[in-house]
Order: sequence, then C-alpha cells, then structure tokens
Amino acid sequence: MSDSGKSGSGQGGSSRGSGAGGAGQRRGGGGPSRRNAQGRERNRGPRRSFTENAPSQRTRRADPARLVAFEVLRAVAGEDAYANLVLPARIRQHSLDRRDAGFATELSYGALRSQGTYDAILARCVDRPLEKLDPAVLDALRLGVHQLLAMRVPAHAALDQTVGLARAVIGAGPSALINAVLRKVAARGLDEWLAELVAGEQDENKVAAIRYAHPEWIVRALRQSLVAHGRPVSEITELLEADNAAPVVNLVALPGLGSLDEALESGAVPGELVEGSALSSGGDLGRLESVRSGTTRVQDVGSQLVARALAAATLEAADFEAADAARPGAGNNPAGEAWLDLCAGPGGKAALLGALANERGATLLANEPAPHRAKLVSQALSAVPSDVWSVRTGDGREVGSEQPAAFDRVLVDVPCSGLGALRRRPESRWRRSPKDLADLGPLQRELLNSALAAVRPGGVVAYVTCSPHPAETTAVVSDALRKREDLELLDAGSVLDAVSLGGGLEAGHEKTAQLWPHVHSTDAMFLALIRRKR
Repeated sequence: MSDSGKSGSGQGGSSRGSGAGGAGQRRGGGGPSRRNAQGRERNRGPRRSFTENAPSQRTRRADPARLVAFEVLRAVAGEDAYANLVLPARIRQHSLDRRDAGFATELSYGALRSQGTYDAILARCVDRPLEKLDPAVLDALRLGVHQLLAMRVPAHAALDQTVGLARAVIGAGPSALINAVLRKVAARGLDEWLAELVAGEQDENKVAAIRYAHPEWIVRALRQSLVAHGRPVSEITELLEADNAAPVVNLVALPGLGSLDEALESGAVPGELVEGSALSSGGDLGRLESVRSGTTRVQDVGSQLVARALAAATLEAADFEAADAARPGAGNNPAGEAWLDLCAGPGGKAALLGALANERGATLLANEPAPHRAKLVSQALSAVPSDVWSVRTGDGREVGSEQPAAFDRVLVDVPCSGLGALRRRPESRWRRSPKDLADLGPLQRELLNSALAAVRPGGVVAYVTCSPHPAETTAVVSDALRKREDLELLDAGSVLDAVSLGGGLEAGHEKTAQLWPHVHSTDAMFLALIRRKR
C-alpha cells in the first residue's frame, strides 16, 4: 500500500453493532414473565438491559470489520509486521465494503497509534500487570478501549462486539475479563481518564506523552528537533496532534508518463504543494488502472518534493568526455546526465526520479542491497522506459569506491528512525528506542560518504531522511562538511520553494530544509543539497 492511513474518526461505522441484540432483546419489564419448572414466576423486576447481560449471553461471532482490525494488531505484535502493509490485504481477504473498510482502518490505526495511552488506562482497570495478559486479549482490550473512548460507537455495541470477537477468535475463557475491564473503562470519558493519568505530574514531557500517545523520549526528541530546525518549541503540541491525525492519501502522476484524470474523476482533488499531485480520501485505489499500471503512484508529498528538488538543483559544468569511462550508460547516452538513487527500496522516489530522468534525457541507476526489495524497485520503475534505468543489488556503501565521480545527481535517502512518518506508521512509535538513533548514525555517515565519492565534481548529492532529529540530519551533514573542503551546501529551502506550487514553504534553515506534518501536511522530510566543488 501505500503508507497512508485512510479514513477519519467513525467514517460511517460510528454506530456499528448498535443493533447487535437483535429481535431477542426484550424491553425492560415489558415482556412476559418467566417461570421456573414449578410454574413460579422469577426475576419479577425489570429484565436486565442487553448491556448488562453476562458474557455468555452476548454475541459469539466476530464482526468482519473488527476482525480485520484484530488481525492487523495481532500481525503487528506477533509478526513485527507493518500495519500499512497488512491492512489492505486483510480488507480484501474479508471483502469489506468501503464503509466497513473505513471502520476497520480507523479502529486498527487508532488503537495502534494510542496504544501507550490506552495501556495506561487499562493498567488502572486490570487486576494484574498488562504483560501477564495473553497478548491477544490485550489487543482485543485495546480495540475495545478505542471504540469506547475515541469513536462514535455506542458503549453497548463496543462491549458486545469486543466480547463477541474474543469468544470467536480467542475463546470463551477471557470473555468475563474483557467484559469487566471494558465496563470500568466505559465509566469515564477520555478527558476524565487523561486528567486522572496526569494528575500531579509536573514534567511537561511526561504529560504530553500521555495526552498525545507518544513515548516520552520521542516527545523530547521532537522538541529538540523543532529547535534544531529553527522552529519554536511551543509548536510541540501541534506536531504531536498532527502525528495523531489520519493522513490524507497523496498521489503523484509520473511526469510525462501518467495522468491524474482517473483519480480526479474518482474524487481526488489536485494537490496544493507540488505539480502533478493529488489528494485522495482513500478507498481502494488499486481499482484505478493508472495506479495498477504504475503511472500514478501513492507517495507522500514530502517525498515528491525532495526528489524534484534533486532534479532541479543547479550543477556546475563538467568535462563529460573525461568522465565517460566511469559514467554508467554513457555508451547509450553520452551527452546526458547520470543519476543514482543509492538507497532505492522500495522504489517510490526511484520511480519519480526515473520519470524525471526520462524527460531530461538522463539515466538512473537504482541501488538496493536486499534482493526482495530490489525486485520492488524494478516493479516501481517498470512504468518508465527500460533504457532509462537499471537496478543494482548491492551494498550502497561500496558504490562510491566502485564508481567514483560517475554521477551527476545522487539521492541518498538513508535508513533512519522514521520519526517523521509516525502518522503513517502508527505502530512505529512504540517500536523505536533512543538506541536506534545511535545505531543508525554510523551507517548514515557511511552512505553519505559513498554518495559524495560517487558524485562527480560539480554534481549534487541530496541527503534525505524521514526524520527531523538532529542526530540523523544536521549532525550527519555537518560531519561530512567538516571533514572535506571540496563540499558546499546549496540553499535547500530555496530549491524546495522553486519546485513547489506557489513557493513560500518556510522549510529552510541554515541552508538545509525540514518539512513538518503540522506545517506542510507532509511527512517530516529533511533535505540537504551538497555540491561537490570542481
């Protein structure tokens, strides 16, 4: 899929299951009296409402939309899967219609996104440490909490359907526990729970972590990131809220190859930030022929902007004849530029670069170390004429030594913590740790050094991360500039403005550029454009 989270709160499924009691539910006191074997009346008082029935009297089936959400949470927790990859497949597998697909998306993404806050609430309602619960039971509880506290699902439906889901896919044993715990949760609204959880807490980071469902270390990291990129730390609340908003699906028509007409006819609207982009409210985009053919792709606008910025950056003139022996594809296109995508998998930016290269008479080499991801890169590039691109399967750290000074433009979109894509990957905030920043730093520097060795004098390297953290952005770039005298920073903010519609992104700071979810409605993409001096 795409990395998009479709749907907003409720999305037509706001009262799903509200009629789950069916015809068998009696109105309180209005039905006939019940008698025992001796003919005596029993339970003279009003009959219990459906919401008070014991778990054994509740539904025993799993609602398909809730079942999809449960399967997504189980895959994420048990298989280390990514929700944005699992969810579309499960929606198709269970043949959900648009309404149910929207409900399943909001339920699964919402439960994953707010997991930390929900677990803090559940810890107040469960009589044992959460780690002692069966993981499947805990996932079912999280789904129930999200319905009760964050969706427009009636409490009786949330309780009944969650217990029914558990009985159907986990077993009858946990039903009483799930029923009792969710009743405790339902006794208060979300605001009341949050007030209780933060009562007496003076640490702003801890309060924000609970209120906005981010690990405390990420709240601190994002505060540091705002300051490092020249924005006021007071924007932290807006940034955390933007991370929790369901993102709109971004589309791009490959320049010279694709068209947005079909998407626009299906309800998408033209994008406001970059040429050839559109915004979609979701649905099954795979039914569009332009998407199936690969000429229109799902891609965050931030990714589109940084790819276009590399293609637009100004180069210094080069002696192509002297470099021809090293330039890949020079025999077919000796006068054109040679471009490199050093970390190409899974291929989104490579496809856009390939289309731009095709328009410019350039060639593109896409490198990816993992064979299965290299296949994805080839698939992504399949819509681009085959004489324009090639795919290399190998370690990107070796390209600079194997093909020195061979490329005019190099994109190095390094592996990173992904702190800039938390809204699209709701589970990632709970998987990451501060250790990831330290572990990834050496690899990021090695890949940038390889890119700088692979670019020819006068050429440009675009260093890109989907993270705003200074340890992965400005610190890496500063290290490279400090160690070499033949490098200069271009004004990345100005180049982004030039390739955007209308300009004025206000993304630049000290010649680097940082996009933000709460400012630009994009992933938090970082861009530095480094030119190798002649």
